[in-house]
Amino acid sequence: MPQAVPLIPPGLLTGWNGGGLRPSPLPLSGRGGGDGGAAAGNNADVMTQVTMKRPTVMMIVLALLVLAVATWGLLSRGDGGEIRAQLVAPAAAGAGFARVEGPRPFDPALDFGPHPDYQTEWWYYTGNLATADGRRFGYQLTFFRRALVPPAARQARASAWAADQVYLAHFALTDVAAGEHQAFERFTRGAAGLAGAQSPPYRVWLEDWSVAEVAAGTYRLAAAQDGLAVDLLLVDRKGPVLHGEAGYSQKGPEPGNASFYFSQTRLDASGTVTVGGTPYAVTGTSWMDHEFSTSALAADQVGWDWFALQLDDGSEVMVFQIRRADGSIDPFSSGTFVAPDGTTRHLARAEFEIAVPDTWRSRRSGAVYPARWSVDVPAIDLRLEIEPYVADQEMRVSYTYWEGAVEISGTRGGAAVTGSGYVEMTGYAGSMQAQF
Repeated sequence: MPQAVPLIPPGLLTGWNGGGLRPSPLPLSGRGGGDGGAAAGNNADVMTQVTMKRPTVMMIVLALLVLAVATWGLLSRGDGGEIRAQLVAPAAAGAGFARVEGPRPFDPALDFGPHPDYQTEWWYYTGNLATADGRRFGYQLTFFRRALVPPAARQARASAWAADQVYLAHFALTDVAAGEHQAFERFTRGAAGLAGAQSPPYRVWLEDWSVAEVAAGTYRLAAAQDGLAVDLLLVDRKGPVLHGEAGYSQKGPEPGNASFYFSQTRLDASGTVTVGGTPYAVTGTSWMDHEFSTSALAADQVGWDWFALQLDDGSEVMVFQIRRADGSIDPFSSGTFVAPDGTTRHLARAEFEIAVPDTWRSRRSGAVYPARWSVDVPAIDLRLEIEPYVADQEMRVSYTYWEGAVEISGTRGGAAVTGSGYVEMTGYAGSMQAQF
């Protein structure tokens, strides 16, 4: 699940020295607001536009391709009068990083944490929550890590501000009753305690947005901005689920075009959601994805649709389909079915079909997105109808994509099921090709 094109204050990038970043008098971090406006650091009028990547199941992260061989594009003046520059990276930007080329041992004590030898990594939390009287909310809190230099080029440096990793985060909240969705982003260097990830004990953070393990299998998630906040306790009911072949999730035919991908598919959630300064006690379910890789979309791949579905019979389904430029679905699309007892079944591309009975056009971006889905998995006798709780859950941040809470109805094994989940769609507001 990739994303692209954040605006990064020059203070984040100043001082390239082959092994990291040096501090500068310009801002060390940046923030963006909920209507897709340009992210801005404190007093930063000059912005630097770079490419960013999040392969998830393909998935959306920082393609901050700030290698020594990266070249600056032409300067142009933005609508607000700020100076911008496009950072252009060569095709071999992933050279020197580790690649996921097959199954590897899974170490739960370490693998929740960072894998800095791989270029890109993300930790994705989404969930559906409700008050006792039925008021519904959806949330997303995602952290992305992007390595700036390959392992062999790193240098030990004394400064606490030196960094060879950059972090980006997205926080979004959907208020179903109000029909509103707001999204925010932040980015900063992985130094001086501003952002990072670790395990054990597991923790990932960017400033005061964070997820931390507080007991075995129990996590505290917190984020707040502009009068909106989530503060949740998450309890894992099934343990990590490895996708693909023991976590090896292939995304294309090229060697290393894959990620190591695992999820926590059933996290019981309780806590508070704050809207306009008013706290609401909520309960619900959450989902966590963690992937790391050094890869990109293949030449004919333009975007993807990703589904994380939690059913009331205790089962979960993850499926993703990678879309090609000619409108077909790539054969490397796949999924995982998780039974109520936690056993899993890999779903190959030929084992599921996703139909789109309806669409929605964004008045902001002009993109036309699927607005309803029919998912059919005959091998497990599963048929689902999926619809967004709110049509406009478009993420207008550095790169425009759609990610939102959805409602589910259907049957499994002939018995009626309902549920909630999250769907991510990229490449509808513009191809993901050449974006990272």
